[in-house]
Amino acid sequence: MRADGRRLKNTDPMYRVAAHIMDKRVDSMNMTTIDIPYQPIQDYVNKKRKDGISISHMAIIIAAYVRTMAKFPELNRFIVNKKVYLRNEIAVGMVVLQSLESHEGTMSKMYFDKANTVFDVNNTINKYVTENREAPENNGTEKIIKILLSIPGLLTVGVKLFKFLDKHGLLPKAIIDMSPFHMSLGITNLASIRTNHIYHHCYEFGTTSVFLAMGNLRDVPKRKGGEITFERSMPIGVTMDERICSGSYFATAFRYMKKLLANPEVLELPPEEIIEDTCK
Repeated sequence: MRADGRRLKNTDPMYRVAAHIMDKRVDSMNMTTIDIPYQPIQDYVNKKRKDGISISHMAIIIAAYVRTMAKFPELNRFIVNKKVYLRNEIAVGMVVLQSLESHEGTMSKMYFDKANTVFDVNNTINKYVTENREAPENNGTEKIIKILLSIPGLLTVGVKLFKFLDKHGLLPKAIIDMSPFHMSLGITNLASIRTNHIYHHCYEFGTTSVFLAMGNLRDVPKRKGGEITFERSMPIGVTMDERICSGSYFATAFRYMKKLLANPEVLELPPEEIIEDTCK
């Protein structure tokens, strides 16, 4: 029994076999780009700003993903040592630059609940960014890095030990909580540093199954009637561990997420229904 998840033994046989054939996460990564219409999100941000509420684009994206997980719980699965697990929590990792002028950043995790609204998510992100900028020394990831670098040779031994313990489900919860590699979702906003979207790797160590990378806005051609028009869009590079669920499940989930982002107001209320993973 892992500290961060419950093993699922009755998943689709195809995916249990896939975890043995593709026993490394690097073997099982699929990539795609989702173009999110930008105007509905920007209109919502502007509307909230007039109401005296500051909401970031990142908060809306994460809120939509958390809401999607409430409807598609298999997104919160992960694979370790060829076994399928359901994660006990929703943990999202994000790098925070120490300042707008700095290239140095720190990364840890935020925790969300499936019932969270966009306001809950926005508050959590604001608190996370403030804490990591004002007191980065309190960041658990930074603490463990300093410990590993404090004694010559400890880094090599420590990382090997962590990998062994993680593989066999023995890694303590305290270490998992400090690790930026054990998360439901990794996300980065490359547009904030004027960079195009990428397909970010899902780390081999840890449990990350999905990574989203937002990039510079772009105009996407759309056919309307007999004409081609261009829609201002926010491209998101998506990297997925295909062993956690089927391609059609991923596709349906991301279509739902895109639908939410076309009307962010629906994220202001908790979900009407939360679906639990049915596998045991």
